[in-house]
Amino acid sequence: MIQFFDSSQSVFLNGMDRIQAREQQAQTQLTTGLKINTVSDDPSQLPVLMQVRSSIAENQQITSNLSRVKSESDSAESALSNATSLMDNITSLGSEGEPTATSAATRNQLAQQVGDDLQQMVTIANTQVEGRYVFSGDDDQTQPYTIDLTQTNPVSAYAGSPSTRTVQLPDGSLLPVSETAQQIFDSTDPTTNVFSAISNLRTALLNNDQTGIDSAISSLNNSSTYLNTQLAFYGNVQSRVNGAIDFGANLETQLETQQSQIQDADLTQSITELSQASTQQQAALAAENEIPKTSLFDYLG
Repeated sequence: MIQFFDSSQSVFLNGMDRIQAREQQAQTQLTTGLKINTVSDDPSQLPVLMQVRSSIAENQQITSNLSRVKSESDSAESALSNATSLMDNITSLGSEGEPTATSAATRNQLAQQVGDDLQQMVTIANTQVEGRYVFSGDDDQTQPYTIDLTQTNPVSAYAGSPSTRTVQLPDGSLLPVSETAQQIFDSTDPTTNVFSAISNLRTALLNNDQTGIDSAISSLNNSSTYLNTQLAFYGNVQSRVNGAIDFGANLETQLETQQSQIQDADLTQSITELSQASTQQQAALAAENEIPKTSLFDYLG
């Protein structure tokens, strides 16, 4: 039967389309848990949502970098704490050998112990974390020092590179995170050079050199004080990094809350909307069936 497509049918179909669109949107929100699934869902909020997501990703990367730095700085701080304790032990050995009445044999024995401690200090300077030499500057795959006690200068030259490493904090600032073994143990200032002070004490004890022992102990005291300032550097890095990690965690919580407010669906509202759309669709279909249908033949008759 040929029927006229009148305006009432057009209104009915448009209305059904709107109801079905609402029903589909509510169903999608219930399935995904999100109220923004396509650009058309809320065009005005999409740029804000993209910015928040970008901020979350950036903050997560910063936090990941900080966690890696934390591992290194914790290891470096622990290594330097051991180094300062070792310096105290070496200074004590020097004090044992300093009295003029000390025999050459005793001083020779003390020199052997100082040599062992010098080797241990070089091992500390070569500290590794996850396969990286933490005191080797930017060239963290190169061992900073070697040692050969048979040589006049038993500790090798520094083999690493300068350190330019920084880490970005959540507030955008950059924090220098490392020093080199050369800066810490092998200072260009002879009065604060840890390796030289220990090596000079060992040599003086081996040579039964009273003047050399007195001078070496003075250098050890200066070097020990200097070593503690390097320990303080890493203590500061630890404090700043731990604070930044806490700040980043709080910031991520805030950003995720903001993201949730923008994109998360109100599931109760979505269920209500789905139910209402279904009811309206059934009512519309029932009402449409009650409308009389008129054909062309009705007018020709």
